[in-house]
Amino acid sequence: MTNRILIVEDEPDIRSTLEYNLHRDNYQTESVGNLLDAEKILSTTNISLILLDLMLPDGSGLDLCRKLKADQSTHSIPIIILTAKDDEVDKVVGFELGADDYVTKPFSVRELILRIKAILKRKVQKPEVTEVEREFGELRIDSDSHEVFVNGEEVSLTALEFRLLKQLVDRRGRVQTRDQLLSDVWGYSADITTRTVDTHIKRLREKLGPLGKYVQTIRGVGYKFTRTSD
Repeated sequence: MTNRILIVEDEPDIRSTLEYNLHRDNYQTESVGNLLDAEKILSTTNISLILLDLMLPDGSGLDLCRKLKADQSTHSIPIIILTAKDDEVDKVVGFELGADDYVTKPFSVRELILRIKAILKRKVQKPEVTEVEREFGELRIDSDSHEVFVNGEEVSLTALEFRLLKQLVDRRGRVQTRDQLLSDVWGYSADITTRTVDTHIKRLREKLGPLGKYVQTIRGVGYKFTRTSD
């Protein structure tokens, strides 16, 4: 089945460039310049992935991201945010809403397409069979229901944050480089450069509260999950 990409971008030159390059890689595209037209396309067309600009004439792309991720019929559609703003707040909000990645303009079209391929490949891969439930003191992780509890209270994680935590826990005690995490969690190849790992680690630690200390930084190398009582 051919993947169909929805481009939501109000700059015609960027839309045209993305359409041209995506067609060269055998993707079908739908292209719009505002949120209203994007919602019309989504209501009638099967979309595999969305390239979503943040600053649009009729509102913020974050509003559409929020709406899609709250709807059971569209929540699984991957979203890559495109924006001219290198704003950490927008980045964190986008990830919190469930966006899969964040690209700041100007960007490399080649790298963007590599990210698209990786995300779509990850979408169809079957998850590995692992332990359903794990407990580490006050931290409990249920792989079957994708739920995480700290001191008995559920912690709301995005799908990517859950995959990242699970990856660290599955290989607890072992240091994982950013490249390894990009490959195993995001499906990205080593020639893709992104700070998304650091952003997600920071947010994951904040959500875990005092237990965020289990996710340790190994300077110059990467991250590992560890507990002294393990």
